[in-house]
Amino acid sequence: MLISELDAEKLTDFQMSKLLFSGIEDDQKNGDCIFVAGSSKAIQYRLPKAVDLYRDGRADKLIFAGGVKWNGNSDSEAELLKKEAIRLGIPEKDILVEDVSLHTLENVLASLLLLNREFHLYKMKRLLVVTASWHMRRLHLTLKTYMPNWIEYTLCYAEDQNTREDNWFLSDIGRQRVKSECTKIIQYVKQGALFDQEIEV
Repeated sequence: MLISELDAEKLTDFQMSKLLFSGIEDDQKNGDCIFVAGSSKAIQYRLPKAVDLYRDGRADKLIFAGGVKWNGNSDSEAELLKKEAIRLGIPEKDILVEDVSLHTLENVLASLLLLNREFHLYKMKRLLVVTASWHMRRLHLTLKTYMPNWIEYTLCYAEDQNTREDNWFLSDIGRQRVKSECTKIIQYVKQGALFDQEIEV
């Protein structure tokens, strides 16, 4: 079934799990750059995954995307990620920072310029994408919609504590997050703002 055919108000737990988590996997291929979407807890959950990928030689560069400043912090999500990555031993020369975006679509759009400056987009073949597993479907669809169609993606999800495929339905916060995420995806696809995709639900 296409995402555009789903009714956000009538989704079962099975359908929500399929929409967000099915087919989200790392194909183990290397890429040109590791794309990390920012969040309030990106340092805790997403950065370790990105650092491991870099250290494993999966890509030579990282781009941290996100301009939101959380909890009164003077630094953006991306700047905080950069500082912590450097503290963990990642060379500053291998880090790109996109710090003007305020949400997922802007993460992608604002990163286009930086990626083009660094690589020339027409030369890019693959991005390693790092975000939470529950957020990966929307980020992947956004990349497929707005990035050049010759770029491929390896989906390297990072898990948080309470919104994983195996436990999101066990807590109120997990349920709220998954329901909200499913609703956003379906709404954006129906509006024509995101690529439509077949989902086995």
